[in-house]
Amino acid sequence: MAQYEFSCPRCGRFEVRMPMGSAPDTRACPGCAGSASRVYSTLGLTRSPGVVGAFREREDRSQDSPPVVSGLPAGRRRRSPSHPARRRLPRP
Repeated sequence: MAQYEFSCPRCGRFEVRMPMGSAPDTRACPGCAGSASRVYSTLGLTRSPGVVGAFREREDRSQDSPPVVSGLPAGRRRRSPSHPARRRLPRP
């Protein structure tokens, strides 16, 4: 379904969803039932946020040449047990 825009001289602009390629040049206005002409406008494209765009770009690059992992990633190691009952267990 495509979204088409029409302009009524009395009521202003309104949008109608119709199958692609089936929009007439004029249409009855839903507000006043007058003749509204079709408005040819740009496509409704949106830009993605920078983080999403960077993620998609990295994903596209990894399809052709995935990164090689040579070791474990650096992470935070827990030095003390998180649960109090584990503190009483013998340590190696």
